[in-house]
Amino acid sequence: MTVPRPRPAQPGTAQPETAQPGTAQPGTAQSGNWTVEPSSADATALRLGYGTNGFANHRLDDALAVLADLGYDGVALTLDHDHLDPFAPGLTRRIAAVARRLDALGLGVVIETGARYLLDPWHKHAPTLLHDDPTRRIEFLRRAVRIGADLGAEAVSFWAGVRPETVSQQCAWDRLVAGCASVVDAADSAGVTLGFEPEPGMLVESITDWRRLHAALDAPARFGITLDIGHCRCLEPWPVPRCVAEVADHLVNVQIDDMRRGVHEHLEFGTGEIDFPPVLAALAEAGYRGLVAVELPRDSHAAPAVAARSIEFLRAAATAAAKTGARRVEDEAPADALCSASTEATAGVRYPDTDRRVE
Repeated sequence: MTVPRPRPAQPGTAQPETAQPGTAQPGTAQSGNWTVEPSSADATALRLGYGTNGFANHRLDDALAVLADLGYDGVALTLDHDHLDPFAPGLTRRIAAVARRLDALGLGVVIETGARYLLDPWHKHAPTLLHDDPTRRIEFLRRAVRIGADLGAEAVSFWAGVRPETVSQQCAWDRLVAGCASVVDAADSAGVTLGFEPEPGMLVESITDWRRLHAALDAPARFGITLDIGHCRCLEPWPVPRCVAEVADHLVNVQIDDMRRGVHEHLEFGTGEIDFPPVLAALAEAGYRGLVAVELPRDSHAAPAVAARSIEFLRAAATAAAKTGARRVEDEAPADALCSASTEATAGVRYPDTDRRVE
């Protein structure tokens, strides 16, 4: 069903359109092979941020001010045409101005690099590290690392890209490893932490894929993982809290949004299938101290209102998480225990933009 944009449901309440008969309801005592127990970790101490890709119609200065006024602790800054364009003139001066603004507002920052048409006005995200000539992508990522260093960013996040049809799987993989190695070298030189994001439909789309890439690069100390909570629901084989536990040792950046199984569409909280208190409890129990940044890139048309609803929802979810944790009681979850809200899995992943499916 198509979900409109109502005020999201409160965390810890059942979602009647997604809950299945005989399965645990969100916020209740058991979900799959995870049980909720009092937790010693304080989820209310998690640092909440918001992505500027959800404020595409705002000047960056104004977006930062709105987020600070709403009480966010930081920002996930997507380098884009109107938000600290890394290819526009006067970059050094503009970086210094953003650094002063962030400091004045008391906002932490991570750098995101998923701008759609920044490098090619005709092709979204092109070129990636997988294309025949990835030079401009590598230069962009190197600039992002330098910007991150100058801003004191907690992480610089990037992803693999979709494999072009004319490029073989092995060739794409080799290109990815070589490109990532170049970015790792730049990060090492600048003292910047990288967060590589598994992205549905891309060459690296899962935690398992990230582990393979991490190993292929010889496990660089500065090469961590960016975990999108919605992506975990979309395609990972484990309950969402367990996804957090699986990557806890390498977790350097978190994006958060609601999502439905098998559909890569970032949704407002309470309109998807994720039960958030156990997820926030898992982040707290993992000892994660970075930003947990809302990722709603399709909601710029109502950015201030969506950002206000989002922080209210997450604060309520964190309060609930302080009372009910999410701890594993068995080593393995059954294949159908895919999320704390639903056990209905859709084969493959659908992308609403094109309705294409990846099986």
